[in-house]
Amino acid sequence: MTDQPVFILVRPQMGENIGAAARAMLNFGLNRMRLVDPRDGWPNPRAVAMASGAASQVLDHAGVFPDLAGAMADCDYIFATTARGRELAKPVFTPEAAMAHARALISGGARVAVLFGAERAGLENDDVARASAIITIPVNPAFYSLNLGQAALLMAYEWSRGDAQQVAVQAPGEMADAEAVARLGDRYEAELEAAGFFFPENKAARMKLNLRAMWARLTLTRAEVQTLHGMLRQLLRGRL
Repeated sequence: MTDQPVFILVRPQMGENIGAAARAMLNFGLNRMRLVDPRDGWPNPRAVAMASGAASQVLDHAGVFPDLAGAMADCDYIFATTARGRELAKPVFTPEAAMAHARALISGGARVAVLFGAERAGLENDDVARASAIITIPVNPAFYSLNLGQAALLMAYEWSRGDAQQVAVQAPGEMADAEAVARLGDRYEAELEAAGFFFPENKAARMKLNLRAMWARLTLTRAEVQTLHGMLRQLLRGRL
């Protein structure tokens, strides 16, 4: 259990932007950062210089992962920040509503993450598909690009406002983490592949993406994951 969300920077490019995100986080009392495959490697002296003193503690304790699956494996609920529609059926939150929901989840013991994409193009469709919900920042539609540090600052500020209205959530101790849901999705995808479900071939990639998005959106409990494993096991047994 943690008392704050973890900010996951997915394939960040410039060390200066990582440092700016660290400063933004510490400005509002957040210190849990994870990095996925930073372009210029890690540690990065430009990130440390930009973090400017005290905020370097955020970088010192940042987790570094080769892929997003590993970075979010222990998280129960994941928000993906994106300014554009991705044609994936996901709950969509404003920053304020997202952080209110995050507080409600975390107050019961859930582990929550917020994903931020690379500076050049943001999160990829596959990244968004792995998330439970989307955060869309209502910026000018004619110019929707936000600097990584700015996006982190906005989300950290909304988190810090506190006293958010609590919303009803399921008992977090029963929630399945992202790794368990991913394993379930992988198993179903493999069996559907073997059964010839992904047809025609030119639509297979999109079908698989939609299925991954569906699994993440469901916010399954551990018991539900086990039930779905058992259902598939029984169906496969019936084939023999």
